Amino acid sequence: MATEEAARRNAQICAVHLKLGPLSGVVKEALLSSYEMACFDTPLKGSQLLIEEVPIVVYCSRCRARRVLASMQLFACPECGTPAEEVLQGKELEVVALEIEE
Repeated sequence: MATEEAARRNAQICAVHLKLGPLSGVVKEALLSSYEMACFDTPLKGSQLLIEEVPIVVYCSRCRARRVLASMQLFACPECGTPAEEVLQGKELEVVALEIEE
């Protein structure tokens, strides 16, 4: 997507801003270490990958509230202990912004 945008604008991408959740299946360190190699000889060459880590947020039906999980291993409300049924946030692997030099 970023390379298409760079080509469309005939511009250089300076940075790619990404939201990354722990449930995305992507390891932040692996993504960062492979980013430079993946960008070689593309319009993204020399750009930065800026990752915003987002927490896992679930909806607790008992408390009727959004709750941030302290651990990926325990999918239960941190306040009342009710098992989490609905994940609201934490699966993201999403480009949210591009910094472009025209």
